[in-house]
Amino acid sequence: MAETQIIWFRQDLRLSDQASVRAAAAAGPVLAVFVLDAQSVGVRPMGGASRWWLHHSLRSLDADLRAMGGALLLLRGRSDLVLAELVAKTGAAAIHALRHGEPWWPAIEAKVPRLVLHDGATLVPPGLLKTKTGGAFRVFTPFWRAHTSFGQPPRPLPAPRQIAFAEAPTGDQLADWGLLPAQPDWADGFDWTPGEEGARAALEAFLPRLQAYDVRRDFPSEPATSSLSPHLHFGEISAAACWHVATDAAGEAATPWTRQLVWRDFAHETLAQFPDSATRAHRPQFEHMPWTDVSGGDGAALLKAWQTGRTGYPLVDAGMRQLWATGWMHNRVRMVAASFLVKHLLIDWREGERWFWDTLVDADLPNNAMGWQWVMGSGVDSAPYYRIFAPIGQSEKFDAGDYVRRWVPELARLKGAAVHGPFERGVNGYPPPIIDHKFARERALAAYAGLKA
Repeated sequence: MAETQIIWFRQDLRLSDQASVRAAAAAGPVLAVFVLDAQSVGVRPMGGASRWWLHHSLRSLDADLRAMGGALLLLRGRSDLVLAELVAKTGAAAIHALRHGEPWWPAIEAKVPRLVLHDGATLVPPGLLKTKTGGAFRVFTPFWRAHTSFGQPPRPLPAPRQIAFAEAPTGDQLADWGLLPAQPDWADGFDWTPGEEGARAALEAFLPRLQAYDVRRDFPSEPATSSLSPHLHFGEISAAACWHVATDAAGEAATPWTRQLVWRDFAHETLAQFPDSATRAHRPQFEHMPWTDVSGGDGAALLKAWQTGRTGYPLVDAGMRQLWATGWMHNRVRMVAASFLVKHLLIDWREGERWFWDTLVDADLPNNAMGWQWVMGSGVDSAPYYRIFAPIGQSEKFDAGDYVRRWVPELARLKGAAVHGPFERGVNGYPPPIIDHKFARERALAAYAGLKA
């Protein structure tokens, strides 16, 4: 008789184009398991918004498995110990899992018995592509060229038509995990459909906008982006599936969007080289920035104003309020809001990274850390330190009026360019700017210049 095969789901909550699922299903009866691990050394606990998404994604995956005659076994604790105990109980011949790049996994995986790792979390496994000298890439453009030369990813494979399931031991109930946050209560506020079916629907809904993506993606008032980032983060759809569906639909016109999938690969490549990307600048001199003290007083008030969308800069505030209400923020606005925190307020980028980690449903470690280091100027391939986004200019340039009116209701009745600000004395309960743009820009440039001395 064939021996039991365990599928260890992590950030790969799908059945289609899932190498560990196919390998396990081909080898014997399957036991599908997810381990909620907040105990292993180095594991970074999920933020509140991500926990909300995880709850619904696990429920969706369990429903998909039940439709095939199985179920998702939920267990909690140290992954290596939990899985070792499961192997002892079931006599499983192998544990199949997709390989992931977060820095805590290698030490955990080394202790998991009978583990078989498969690729599939990215288009190309991190470390596979090399520079001409055999090193790792630290600049995106040559990485993009190497990626393009490597060729398209393999065509995605469907889920197995049938899976034989092994008898499962008793596990936890999803409701008992308390993943849905009570404060804040986002139960009714998030308008998302987590799960594999929701991911496919989001991709299909995006295809009619794909042709105009390159031109319109920076305009936050328009639904020009895919909003697939949380689905990709939780592995509800593979990057390869996104790539091929897009290129089949639009051909070369899909390249501006598939290039963003390669940026995702580059973020994983960067994290592999800098595992502490969320806590340490890639360039050491940036550790000496004269940051604002946010432990109390004015500094804490400035940080709070940014977090709650009360800075007096409409585009920044619209983005921060969209984040709180939906768990997501338009990419152009993310850059502006992040730049404002770091360069206008001189608040440590790690404060922003932590806030995004807690409030984003797509709080992906490689991409979140790289994004903040890019804005800061400390990343291996980042914006020049002297690039300081002007929030009002960005709002005007990218026609963000309707976006501002939606998320900052105090300004909803303002017509035309007036909505972009600034409002020196406030308006309709909306605050005046907490800092002058010209002063903030000159102060930031002086601080950056001091790093080179």
